[in-house]
Amino acid sequence: MIGNAIAGLYGVGVAPSLAAYESIATVTVGGGGTSSISFTSIPSTFTHLQLRMMAITNTTAQSATTTFNGSNGGIHWLTGNGSTVSAANDTTKIFFPLTQGSTTAPCVGVMDILDYANTNKYKTTRQLEGYDTNGSGNVSITSGLWMNTSAITSISIAAVGTFNQYSSFALYGIKGA
Repeated sequence: MIGNAIAGLYGVGVAPSLAAYESIATVTVGGGGTSSISFTSIPSTFTHLQLRMMAITNTTAQSATTTFNGSNGGIHWLTGNGSTVSAANDTTKIFFPLTQGSTTAPCVGVMDILDYANTNKYKTTRQLEGYDTNGSGNVSITSGLWMNTSAITSISIAAVGTFNQYSSFALYGIKGA
């Protein structure tokens, strides 16, 4: 089932193999934390990008802002916590929603950045993220739109507060079929 969802996401008949993913860079936050992380000089040799994260922040704020090449985009999201569901949008930012309501529970997530190097179209993102705090938690599905035809060469993620030590972000390139 997961394979079919991935296949649908990338518009191919079968899910990409693990060999289709190539590590570009990983950032692990050191002592003292940091307010943002960046990936720069992203090569244009892949079809899509995937950003994976595990983050804990020093605030219960529920988002981190993602920028491409130093500029923002817009996002739609759907979130649920087991008893309620909500949907909203923000036309000025692409969030990597850290859906945590705790400064001790890590939020994990995956952001797919589709056709990031294609200079003939706007860029779209799809994110899945969530957390659990032993009985309560949240899961969020979001989509973003960066209304720019430039190839994405840098990605920055800024926390509302600070990403705590050991928060980790990994960027992968996804090879085409």
